[in-house]
Amino acid sequence: MAEEAILGHLEKNDEISDSGDFASQSGIDHNEIVNVIKSLYGFRLVDAQDIKRERWVLTDEGKLYAAAGSPEVQLFLAVPPEGISREELQRKVDPSVYKIGCSQAIKNKWLEIGKQQVSRKVQQVEDTAKDLLTRIQNEEALSQADIDALKRRKLIAPQTWKGYSVRKGPNYAPKRKKVATDLTRENLQRGDWKELEFKEYNFNAKGQPAEGGHLHPLLKVRRQLQMIFLQMGFEEMPTNNFVESSFWNFDALFQPQQHPARDSHDTFFLQAPSTTKMLPEDYVERVKRVHEHGRYGSRGYGYDWKREEANKNLLRTHTTAVSSRMLYLLAQKPFAPKKYYSIDRVFRNEAVDRTHLAEFHQIEGLVCDRGLTLGDLIGVLQDFFSRLGMSQLRFKPAYNPYTEPSMEIFSYHEGLKKWVEIGNSGIFRPEMLLPMGLPEDVRVIAWGLSLERPTMILYGVDNIRDLFGHKVDLGLIKRNPICRLGIE
Repeated sequence: MAEEAILGHLEKNDEISDSGDFASQSGIDHNEIVNVIKSLYGFRLVDAQDIKRERWVLTDEGKLYAAAGSPEVQLFLAVPPEGISREELQRKVDPSVYKIGCSQAIKNKWLEIGKQQVSRKVQQVEDTAKDLLTRIQNEEALSQADIDALKRRKLIAPQTWKGYSVRKGPNYAPKRKKVATDLTRENLQRGDWKELEFKEYNFNAKGQPAEGGHLHPLLKVRRQLQMIFLQMGFEEMPTNNFVESSFWNFDALFQPQQHPARDSHDTFFLQAPSTTKMLPEDYVERVKRVHEHGRYGSRGYGYDWKREEANKNLLRTHTTAVSSRMLYLLAQKPFAPKKYYSIDRVFRNEAVDRTHLAEFHQIEGLVCDRGLTLGDLIGVLQDFFSRLGMSQLRFKPAYNPYTEPSMEIFSYHEGLKKWVEIGNSGIFRPEMLLPMGLPEDVRVIAWGLSLERPTMILYGVDNIRDLFGHKVDLGLIKRNPICRLGIE
């Protein structure tokens, strides 16, 4: 409707001198007229020139006084001819009306305000402020003195009105002809393609940027670690089960059922399905005997082992649950040495802060062979971490429920100028391995570390929530460089 009005008017007239006046005469909203003018100007159907006009509009306070009257008049009318006490007058009017009205009424010499009594000095007053505000609303002209008075009281504010004057453009037509952007099958079937006018093709226009996928920093470091494991001859373990039973996550690792890690404050237990029914019964029975009475030179824990505790489902707290499954499967066949690794997500019920999340990634490596010793473990660790660019290592004795001996691994951090813990390691206990059916002379050396800590160091991230989780900045993922481990 707006487009037809503009083009129709220009067909009979030379110009539209003011889009605001034209909108009023046509009964069309000015914003709609402006949008159509911009569109027509883009296709050069019209030429448009900007028009700017300054005008005054009422502030919220000004609108209030234009409707209800100025505070000074409201206060004057609240004072009866015989006078009124100040306390009663304050109760009678709004506090803001009393405060502003008093100063203006005294200035205008309308009221006499004593310590106790308020009385009139005149019998009638005119609400000049309200009249001026009404004239502003009606877009009537005011003197500069009146404008300045209203400005000082912050009852009016300047507003810039924008419009256009319009003339015919080089491509003017009484009716805009829509140009086609595509030649369709229907155009060919109907034969109307002969009359179509096609939009010119802009060979200089740039197309939409081709957005490709971007690897997350964790995935880059993970890939580099995978390559290191593969170069060392390791085979990846399947880690697709986020849900594990307590048996594989704890009991098979010779971790007692009273251990604090098995409390709901540290572990996420499932409500549905809450338990598992798929456990190898003969192996479960051997694990139970080792926990209760011990074997293979061990006294066990000497407690009443409960099957219902082992059946509970949970979100795995470590990928060592995967290692226990793989070693059990390995024990069911004629023994052959193996090197396994895994890098995947684990879950722990921890308080979230700048260095901890309820879910993170664990890197795990293990070597299973006959006659392995602590020296073999240290040698493999030095080879593995040297490929990560960490050549200065120290080892500290530690305790783990399922490894003996156990060692914490430290590396010297050049940036921090101190030794920092980078992982944990040990030799799996006979109480864990022999119930599986592995030969007595088979040893398993293993180590683990998180994926997030080395990634944060490599990319200079000091808050884990900036690296992983719902607060991650997607710009960081697009900008971060390739991770190259072990490069000086």
